[in-house]
Amino acid sequence: MRAAVATGVHEPLALTTRDVPEPGPGELLVKVTACGICYSDLNLLKGEYPFAAFPVVPGHEISGVVAELGPGVSWPEVGTAVGGQFLHDSDGHCDYCARGEPILCPRKRITGVVVDGGYAEYTVLKERFATPLPAGLDPIAAAPLMCAGLTAFNGLRQGGATASSRVAVVGAGGIGALAIRYAVAMGARVAVVARSRRGEDAAKALGAELFVATDDQDPGETLRAWDGGADVVLNAAPSNAPAVAAMSGLAPDGTLVLCGYNTEPFSPPAQLMILNRLHIVANPSGSPHDLRDTLAFSVQHGILPEISTVDLEQAPSVLDAMDAGTAHGRGVITFA
Repeated sequence: MRAAVATGVHEPLALTTRDVPEPGPGELLVKVTACGICYSDLNLLKGEYPFAAFPVVPGHEISGVVAELGPGVSWPEVGTAVGGQFLHDSDGHCDYCARGEPILCPRKRITGVVVDGGYAEYTVLKERFATPLPAGLDPIAAAPLMCAGLTAFNGLRQGGATASSRVAVVGAGGIGALAIRYAVAMGARVAVVARSRRGEDAAKALGAELFVATDDQDPGETLRAWDGGADVVLNAAPSNAPAVAAMSGLAPDGTLVLCGYNTEPFSPPAQLMILNRLHIVANPSGSPHDLRDTLAFSVQHGILPEISTVDLEQAPSVLDAMDAGTAHGRGVITFA
């Protein structure tokens, strides 16, 4: 089978051929239909995951079809369309797993970082972590929902967003654009915070009522003028600085949700937080039940990301463009 392999930090992806893997006990062999190209894949190549296990096939926004069942596996049946996510598996017995939150398991393993992911014609998923795709869901356009969609949807839930909330989304890229649409579909009022006005028309077309361009507006001041501030600020930008800048735009008892971040120091304003009882939560994707909810909500409201399909051989150039800041739209690798 064709595969792209990350061989080390700051090393280019190696396009190669490998034997089709065999599923072991508790595993499924999945013929990959599509795999989204995520910024986390770029972070892998840049060395931001010290626990990465090189060489590894990247990719954790996977859609495909079950091709073979490992020993002892009876579900989902061969031929079932499934999705694979950032969370590959967990130990299954810690307190977090017992309460249905394996994404918090201290011994969780990450797809495409510790174990092989979806930049290949076939991949192996764990039985309990493969999510059947709802009927009517386009498996190619839906591939980024397995991470970007899950992160945005679960981030809004972790932040307590409701139909009466004012939600400010910082950054309108892959996660941000989906967060805007999810928040609007939930009934929330939505503001978008971005560097320039270049994306204002697109953000308002997605349902945002307010657009804040930090090149010429103070985000905190502008958000506070928005009926007293945002109840939730969801940071989808791949940087800590915009999140901190928008925090002063939170209403009292408001919550900052960190979905995007970088490795720079994160320094929130302590006095502001204490005087207004502000909260900060971080959202590492989600558990399998969160992905099921994300996909069901997406189907119900007709929410899919804007994508550009590419061949496996084009993946390195897409990652280069993402690193240079020149990428447009969400790249999705497709396999015939």
